[in-house]
Amino acid sequence: MSDSAAIAAPAPPPPRRFAVRLESLAVLGLLVVILSIASPYFLSVSNFLNILLATSVIGVLAYGATFVIAAAGIDLSLGSMLGLAGVVGALSINEVGLPWPACILLCLATGALLGWINGMIHTRGKIPAFIVTLGMLGVARGIALVLTNGVPVYGLAPPVVFLGQGRPLGIPTPVIIFLIVGAIAHFVLAYTRFGKYSLVIGDNEGAARAMGVRVQRHRVALYSLSGLMAGISGLLFIARTNAGDPTAGYSYELTAITATILGGTNLFGGRATIVGTLIGALIMGVLQNGLNLLAVSSFYQQISIGAVLVLAVWLDQLNRARAQR
Repeated sequence: MSDSAAIAAPAPPPPRRFAVRLESLAVLGLLVVILSIASPYFLSVSNFLNILLATSVIGVLAYGATFVIAAAGIDLSLGSMLGLAGVVGALSINEVGLPWPACILLCLATGALLGWINGMIHTRGKIPAFIVTLGMLGVARGIALVLTNGVPVYGLAPPVVFLGQGRPLGIPTPVIIFLIVGAIAHFVLAYTRFGKYSLVIGDNEGAARAMGVRVQRHRVALYSLSGLMAGISGLLFIARTNAGDPTAGYSYELTAITATILGGTNLFGGRATIVGTLIGALIMGVLQNGLNLLAVSSFYQQISIGAVLVLAVWLDQLNRARAQR
């Protein structure tokens, strides 16, 4: 086999990605129709902005999950990294007395550092990503609780709060950040060598090595990027609530991974799209918003999220089987 054939073979075919995106749009449209009929308050501008606002934190987390899963990885520590990053940022202002820009930088740096640790242990220690990130889920959450004694840290600088509660031109600031980060992530995944290498690693790691891709280094970068996204989400969370809560982000990793798979990212790697992930995040946001409007208990909402995750994986498997025929 020639070098050019080896390089071309692993590339995920665009038609399959487009088909999955259409299916996701169909699901989103069906949910909107059903909830519009079920609740008279669903179709309003204010509720639409509420959906986008609630989706912003989960959506940014899902962007990070998309890169990791595209390379056949998994990150179960997203929610805990969010919580710890937010706590570190809040403490930097309330306890240490640092200026507000340090809060932003420390949120992002904490998330990226935790992701880097995940990547290094996974690649250097040859430990499955499932185990490493599951361990980080507990470690990061525990550190957040220790740093705060389990009590939220209230009171942040106004510029930080603006990132979560500001409304320039009537649009919530977290929504603007969510869309800007999504646009950058889409460009990186779809149009840069970094993104294409991520997909090739997920589709055929052996082919990626044959192409000269430094797979271990790339995986470390992917987990660092996932951690960075968790740091951004942590910043948005504390800015919205004006508090660093050590329990923030509890079970968010489940929702983020569900949104990623709903958007068409293959759970086993090799196929991913940020646009699809955005749609998947909107599906989860619309679903949770609709259940809240219908006064459905949060217990049942957890059941629905788990059921949607299983359904998303099943539909993805059906799509893969159909594409291989």
